[in-house]
Amino acid sequence: MTTTPTPATDDAPSPPAPVPARGRGAWATLRPLVLRLHFYAGVLVAPFLLVAALTGLLYAASFQAERILYADELTVPVGDRELPLSEQVEAARAAHPDGEIAAVRPSPEPGATTRVLLSGVPGVDPGHTLAVFVDPYTARVRGALEQYGSTGALPLRTWIDEFHRDLHLGEPGRLYSEFAASWLWVVACGGLVLWFSRRRARRGLRGTTGRRRTLGLHAGVGAWAALGFVFLSATGLTWSAYAGAHIGDLRAALGQETPTVSATAGEHAGHGTAGGTGGDAAHGVGLDRVLAAARAEGLDNPVELVPPADASSGYVVRQIQRSWPEKQDAVAVDPATGQVTDVLRFEDYPILAKLTRWGIDLHTGTLFGLVNQIALMLLALALILLIVWGYRLWWQRGRGSAFGRPVPRGAWQHVPPQLLVPLLALIAVLGYFLPLLGIPLAVFLAVDVVLGEIAHRRGRRTYGPAPL
Repeated sequence: MTTTPTPATDDAPSPPAPVPARGRGAWATLRPLVLRLHFYAGVLVAPFLLVAALTGLLYAASFQAERILYADELTVPVGDRELPLSEQVEAARAAHPDGEIAAVRPSPEPGATTRVLLSGVPGVDPGHTLAVFVDPYTARVRGALEQYGSTGALPLRTWIDEFHRDLHLGEPGRLYSEFAASWLWVVACGGLVLWFSRRRARRGLRGTTGRRRTLGLHAGVGAWAALGFVFLSATGLTWSAYAGAHIGDLRAALGQETPTVSATAGEHAGHGTAGGTGGDAAHGVGLDRVLAAARAEGLDNPVELVPPADASSGYVVRQIQRSWPEKQDAVAVDPATGQVTDVLRFEDYPILAKLTRWGIDLHTGTLFGLVNQIALMLLALALILLIVWGYRLWWQRGRGSAFGRPVPRGAWQHVPPQLLVPLLALIAVLGYFLPLLGIPLAVFLAVDVVLGEIAHRRGRRTYGPAPL
């Protein structure tokens, strides 16, 4: 994903470029370094970014595909009135007695089914639940599907989500997505800076051909999409394996963790509960009174009811709307009395907790619904095109039988110490918080130095790209 040509190569002799004259601007000394980083990051990281873009495109489209594919389970004809929630749950348990009730999601709108989520069901992934879909007007079970995550992803979206996250390789596979997210913002920012520094990149494409046209397309689309790429990179890192852990530690140190409602029941917990245990929806006063208590606190649809985990806990009722405006309020209800014991409002979340919530929901396409999903698909398509154009630019750098000549090394030697030292310090800090950026970058620099020394000993060392 390079942006400028250069006549010099690492394999052809070339006299050293003159040392920059005193008074030359800081950018003039940094630009070759940015160009080389953008080139190599584009060439080496692009395969990972391409996989992330393709799977991200599929994921953004999976929301609408899910509505069509699972229409029989998700929707029913609108009836006269909804039956009590307890009757709907009883019907689900009669059809699927295995496992325990993990949560219940009442019908969120007219014509939508109620979901009864069962955990510990044989044949279901331990990290997933079995969603039993019940007609809220007739208590007829419409079907059952495996569900994953707080957004209620069904099998199609779950499969694509896991493919996008870890290529179905488990924890080791998450390294690919974190690697892509760690480098996406570097490639995007480097390209954007290079675009701003080149006047001809702002010229129209009409009448241009060959490499100049490819460069114009690559630079123009990249400039428009750069902000979106930086956002996807930053939000993707928030729940990555290593960088995500550092971000979590930072939020904890700043007191910006996401709060949770206290589910500790009152002094009457364990009394008058009809023998209920964790995962039993009939625990204590029952679901209908619990739902009524939550409604009285202003928790309207969509909501999720979680039964008490044990004899000392209460019900938790939380809103689960991730579209704008978000509904994330939660209450705890005493199972013995049906009284609300704790209330948590989304408006009381710390600012970083809110920003994290909004960022993740925007990244996953839920915050603004279909518009959000279309925007994500356009960004994914833009990234795919940029990668294709970037490799084409690499091909067009060749002459005759040469293929993809690299940007010459040695640019860092012209960076003055007052710029180079702070830059190295910044890279070290970023490398600590983003190890899949820092470690590969350190390896690249080490290999580059070794290759440069070998080339120097053979008398073929080159210094920096030629002037544009």
